[in-house]
Amino acid sequence: MPKIVLFGATGYTGRLTAKALTARGADPVLAGRDATALAKLAADLGGARTAVAEVSDPASVRALLDRGDVLVTTVGPFLKFGEPALEAALAAGAHYFDSTGEGPFIRKVFEQDARARAAGSALLTAFGFDYVPGNLAGGLALNEAPEAVRADIGYFMSAPGTSGGTRASMIGMLFERGFALRGGRVVEERTGAHTHTFDIGGRPHTGVTVPGSEHFALTRAYPRLREVDVYLGVPVAAAARGMQVTTVLTDALARITPVKDLAQSALSRVVKGSTGGPAPESLARTRSWAVAETSDANGRVLATATLAGADPYTFTAEILAWGAHTALDGGLRGTGALGPVDAFGLDALTAAAESAGFHR
Repeated sequence: MPKIVLFGATGYTGRLTAKALTARGADPVLAGRDATALAKLAADLGGARTAVAEVSDPASVRALLDRGDVLVTTVGPFLKFGEPALEAALAAGAHYFDSTGEGPFIRKVFEQDARARAAGSALLTAFGFDYVPGNLAGGLALNEAPEAVRADIGYFMSAPGTSGGTRASMIGMLFERGFALRGGRVVEERTGAHTHTFDIGGRPHTGVTVPGSEHFALTRAYPRLREVDVYLGVPVAAAARGMQVTTVLTDALARITPVKDLAQSALSRVVKGSTGGPAPESLARTRSWAVAETSDANGRVLATATLAGADPYTFTAEILAWGAHTALDGGLRGTGALGPVDAFGLDALTAAAESAGFHR
């Protein structure tokens, strides 16, 4: 009988997702590298199946899955540790969800589209705060403007806290190339190459370009799209310009492989993953938004959609749990590398996001 397997269950996002799955009535298999920590988590949840698996032993990850299963993985940084879980899902013919926000890994997942279709698998990468709300906001705005050919999508937070895993992923991303949708094709483009200012509740919010899933995913549901940019908010416009200068430097260093490897190694020793998440009082203060603007070929804004929510970690856990549970119940609308909108439909995704705390 098909099952949900949660890989990385004892990490910060993994634990939140395990609780969300259990609250939905699911019976996930909790998987990770530490048998003792898994047993404790299972007991905390009132009893659950556990399995030991480690990314350094890909066969142990493959052994978790059978055809038709649903794999949810929160094991990051994904550029370093993500591939064994992705390969295991494809080999087994299982459906796959991950919590990455790392653009190059997102691209890697979408490049497996043909393999996933052949295997009967659906691959849903970046299925959390990165980047479900922006896909949803983009879909809502595009539905209101059938002639739109461009989407600009921004992510903003107030009083954000970060987990150790998030900080480790950010370090891994510093020296990786970004991308954008230009002329209907995804092309390489430096992260931070552009800025954009959005209006949220009458106040300006500025962001710099980052690689996201919207570049790949929205074109599947809305093939008329020719241009997509995704932006990450920064506190003030001056900080956006500073970040642009920084990304010029890191982009140049990234082209010199020994320098890139040395810099990443040094930074990874300073910033450790799996060190727990933000303090509860920090999460309680956090507010977040995703906003989409769609425009025509002349740059005229045609429609906007803004979603507002609370902390990204709770949303990520809740939406991952919903997606996995829905997939297990046969609620996916296709196979291959999918975006949130084409995988579930705009109405179902809107209802799920509202239940997980993001409202228009």
